[in-house]
Amino acid sequence: MVSALDALNRLRDGNRRFAADQPSHGEDAESRREELTRGQEPFAIILGCSDSRVPAEIIFDQGLGDLFVIRVAGNIVAPSQIGSVEFAATRFGTRLVVVLGHSQCGAIEETLNQLRSPAEENSRNIGAIVNFVRPSVEAVLDSSLDLDELTARAVRENVRTSAEQLRHGSEIIERLERDEGLVIVGAEYSLETGFVDFFDGVPQ
Repeated sequence: MVSALDALNRLRDGNRRFAADQPSHGEDAESRREELTRGQEPFAIILGCSDSRVPAEIIFDQGLGDLFVIRVAGNIVAPSQIGSVEFAATRFGTRLVVVLGHSQCGAIEETLNQLRSPAEENSRNIGAIVNFVRPSVEAVLDSSLDLDELTARAVRENVRTSAEQLRHGSEIIERLERDEGLVIVGAEYSLETGFVDFFDGVPQ
């Protein structure tokens, strides 16, 4: 089993390689696929946004079977996401969970737009995502800030909120944190630089 701190260091190293355009994963896909038919041991769980510009395996320079990735617009935490984290942590012994937001997040921008100019008609399903994100955006609303700064602050607040919801939304996750070394951290990926900043709940 890979410890949470070791897993975090592997992600940091991989992201540095990615950002420097020096990826190391040129593995033999056929042999790796065959190996993984016998089981998997992902060393980290990533709860990230569905945005096509933020594929976790690529930005962390990892290969097949390395990461258990859960993707949903706005990296929100609903019962299915909590259940997915519980599944990976209990079934595979994965001890690091990363809630991964990113700059220029469309779900954050849509929520800001809804708060500023509520639409008369909106998809019920998109509205559900907005409602998950809304408390984080409302927490940082400040009329003195421009849209870019509001979005940047809301991205981080939304990551913190999602991480807290994971930490306290499941008896299983709470037990794993308390007794078995599970760690939940929050991070932001920069579309502009390619770097991931781990800023919430990072073990020392």
